[in-house]
Amino acid sequence: MKKIKILIAAFMFTVVGSIVFAPTLTVAAAPLDGVCANNAESAVCANKDDKADGLVKTLVNVLLYILGAISVIIIIIGGFLYVLSGGNSASVTKAKNAITYAIIGLIVAFLAYAIVNWVIQLF
Repeated sequence: MKKIKILIAAFMFTVVGSIVFAPTLTVAAAPLDGVCANNAESAVCANKDDKADGLVKTLVNVLLYILGAISVIIIIIGGFLYVLSGGNSASVTKAKNAITYAIIGLIVAFLAYAIVNWVIQLF
């Protein structure tokens, strides 16, 4: 179980790192002024003046999808632990806790998503 936690943590650091650092690398790589003067109707030029709220919404959406996938995986693992417990009360408790905490984490993630979208709409 410890190896699974380490793998999930490594995956999360990789995904979050690529999400955080990739936009800064692509924005700094190509100035759009000369390109947009020639082709102002392209998709890149249409989004040239986007504000930070679009980036925040995209980041929160990606993190919500990742967290949802991880929660589903943990619920499935908890189900397997519950089925394979063989009546052992410690294993049953461990499985129930895994499922409960995955559902609570999913609820917290949806509430965070709603709060972030609400705050962005206010400003």
